[in-house]
Amino acid sequence: MASHRKSRPSGTRAAGIRTPALATAALTSVALLSQTAEATPSTDGKPSLEEVEKKVDALYRQAESATEKYNAAKERTDRQRKQVDTLLDDVARRADRLNTAREELGTFAAAQYRTGAAAPDTATFLLADSPQDYFDQTQLMSRLTSRQKGAVDDYVTQQSATMKKRQEAARSLEALTETQDDLKTAKTTVQAKLASARELLSRLTAAEKARLAAIEKRQQEEAARKAAELARQQAAAAGQETSSNSTSGSSSSASGSAYATKAAKAIAFARAQIGKPYVWGATGPGSYDCSGLSQAAWKAAGVSLPRTTYDQVNAGTTVSLADAQPGDLVFFYGDVSHVGIYIGSGMMIHAPKPGAYVREESIYYGGESIIHSVVRPA
Repeated sequence: MASHRKSRPSGTRAAGIRTPALATAALTSVALLSQTAEATPSTDGKPSLEEVEKKVDALYRQAESATEKYNAAKERTDRQRKQVDTLLDDVARRADRLNTAREELGTFAAAQYRTGAAAPDTATFLLADSPQDYFDQTQLMSRLTSRQKGAVDDYVTQQSATMKKRQEAARSLEALTETQDDLKTAKTTVQAKLASARELLSRLTAAEKARLAAIEKRQQEEAARKAAELARQQAAAAGQETSSNSTSGSSSSASGSAYATKAAKAIAFARAQIGKPYVWGATGPGSYDCSGLSQAAWKAAGVSLPRTTYDQVNAGTTVSLADAQPGDLVFFYGDVSHVGIYIGSGMMIHAPKPGAYVREESIYYGGESIIHSVVRPA
């Protein structure tokens, strides 16, 4: 990546939420698998079910991370392409003005050739038919000389400005080419990771796939339990806050109400997308990736969010998980490569991964350790 690119968030603490430097959904899968017979190393040379699950999780994670890099590169490409088009249009207009100035110089040169290259002098005065003829000729030549000087100055100015714009356009084209290379690299990476994941899954037998489904079900049950626990904690905290504000009054009630109204619109939009497929790089309306869904949902509420998770995580106020409200964005993993829209009670709506569909799910779907931060975007 070029030096001017925005750095990616690293694994740090954010608003009291633990942010591991290395955390993936595979950790939860491995913990569960280790308690089963499938975790036993294979003796026939084939990867164990545990190894396959771990590799597939890792590949999907890498694909999603590459997707966000693709999204960032595509956004830069679109922006730079517009800039290049604008510069090239400007260069074309300036070239037209330069040609006009050049033609004007040619007209003055022809006029001088017809009337004489030098201004009239005393000899011209003596040879003139009358003093008036001399003064008329002197006035004409003076006007031509003055206008010619102005034409020359204008030509030089136009030529210099055109050269500068051409150089600026060339630099923009170079930057666009570089970003397009980044775009191709990210696209190739996503496709390669997804192909590898599909290839690994294709090797599983029906019985192995059934066991993986059972493992996923246990994961979902554990995630639902933790979501219910968070919901109880948030309800208790809300009750205490309501009791406190009933006597003192809340100065933030108006702003809280305004946010709740916008959040309700964002959630309603997201809920209407449930069942649509995850497609990397997609922003709707037929399919979405994770950041494409969060961007579209908040756009429906009148709030403009950046395209990528890397930028969305900075597009609002970071709050603690305990203070999360419906509409907040929940970010995951140390590289902030996944996002979901919190809907309350420990649940969210998100576009999970390739091969899956937009759905409601516990924010603990991959374990508590992968939650990076919570951001209130409006």
